[in-house]
Amino acid sequence: MISSMTGFGAAEGMVGDARASVEIRTVNHRFFSPNLKLPPAFARWEGEIREILRQKIARGHVALTARVDRAGNAGPVIDEARLAQYANTLKELQKKHALGGEVDLATVLRLPDVVAPPSEEMDSGAGEALAGIVAKAVENLIMMRRAEGAQLAAFLLERVAAVETRLARIETRAPIRLKEHHERVKRTVSELIGGAGADPQRIAQEIAILADKLDVAEELDRFRSHLAAFRETARSQTADPVGKRLGFILQEMVREANTVGSKASDAQIQEDVIAIKEELERIREQVENLE
Repeated sequence: MISSMTGFGAAEGMVGDARASVEIRTVNHRFFSPNLKLPPAFARWEGEIREILRQKIARGHVALTARVDRAGNAGPVIDEARLAQYANTLKELQKKHALGGEVDLATVLRLPDVVAPPSEEMDSGAGEALAGIVAKAVENLIMMRRAEGAQLAAFLLERVAAVETRLARIETRAPIRLKEHHERVKRTVSELIGGAGADPQRIAQEIAILADKLDVAEELDRFRSHLAAFRETARSQTADPVGKRLGFILQEMVREANTVGSKASDAQIQEDVIAIKEELERIREQVENLE
């Protein structure tokens, strides 16, 4: 299904003896651009997390934040063996050098490596649990992106219908405008040559050449074809991203609209071309949000 590049997904669960939470936010980007913020305990699995994201998200700037909350909020760890070693050494020095005072606990605790922060290391099996949480967050993200994508698709199809209405007006007006132009050219030529006896066949050839330059039938046919392709793609149920394809089709429609406008030489057609360009610009703004 068509998906937006903007979305949010979250999940949480147990990883070893700790509770982990994962949040994923995505916004527009031409390519897949991940940015991971992991606590030190999860840093060893950064590659695996990136791969999970890459497999599920084709385009967009992806910001993933993971947090870990250990049960019981374990405090710092005291190395009792090191503490005893320091205490014995200090007492021996005190005795050896006849130093006064007492060797107290506060003094020993301030010595290097006696007190250490709680270990954040996790066993290798925790990686699988973390991957499951990330996968669930991605699943929730995709659901939101698809829901927004469906809304964008409905908007795009409305705008395509508006373009078709204007295109139908041009298709009705184009042959009338061409005939009027033929008559005007014939009349002008007749007035200019008067009784000079110009070659009627030559005049007909020049008018035909001019008419070919003004004819927009081919452009309108291609425009219709592009609209059909755009609509089919926007309604597609494929799992593949369609944002880039819609963007390419849109570029072709803009090109045809510009050509029709440059060849039209008619106020009514120009008005419809301008309206079509406005609709195509609205479409472009939303296509940039699609994966």
